[in-house]
Amino acid sequence: MKSRCVKFHQNGLTLGRILYYSSSPSDFEDNRTLLKEFCERHNKCGQRIVLVTSGGTTVPLEHNTVRFVDNFSAGTRGAASAEYFLEHGYAVIFMHRLNCFIILVKPDSVDVLAPVLASYKAAQDGGRILYVNFTTVSDYFWLLRAACECLGACGPRAPTHKMQSSGVPNIQLQLVPKLLAPIVSLWVPHAYVVSFKLETDESILITKARDSLNKYKHK
Repeated sequence: MKSRCVKFHQNGLTLGRILYYSSSPSDFEDNRTLLKEFCERHNKCGQRIVLVTSGGTTVPLEHNTVRFVDNFSAGTRGAASAEYFLEHGYAVIFMHRLNCFIILVKPDSVDVLAPVLASYKAAQDGGRILYVNFTTVSDYFWLLRAACECLGACGPRAPTHKMQSSGVPNIQLQLVPKLLAPIVSLWVPHAYVVSFKLETDESILITKARDSLNKYKHK
């Protein structure tokens, strides 16, 4: 499955080009059906729905992937966020990196594992949590757009071959486009969107976070 081009871009790399030139995940249609049914079911009964994305993505360096660039993210913030929303009665779409944290248990608080597991089981039994996993950045883009489109329908309430090993590798990278722009202005404009700003320099964190709020106009 291919996608039409959408003109959101950063430094020459467009979101539309990424979606157009990448194939959808092999289980994309199954996941889209699950997302649609999940959103329709909970919207019908007035249930609040939240989408939580968690974990990093890989960027393959070849079409027939042998090497890739990875984003090291354990998914702890996402797992903590999902737990919080479940505790407060939300239906949760938990879109996470395959094999990253799904349940957050701190090393010094193993005694709380049993109630957390019980809470997750109750949420699963009650159909209040839907797990959707991804690995590559293109998989993430496809699935995130599908999830946003399903939520939007709820209304305001809610190289081909292996790289050669000989010689010095010459890899040219481009920045992946920010997804906040299409999420806020196109895919699900009525949603309450929250983003996290990751910085290693604490002195610029607040300034960068405020700049992001002003630029993308989300919450």
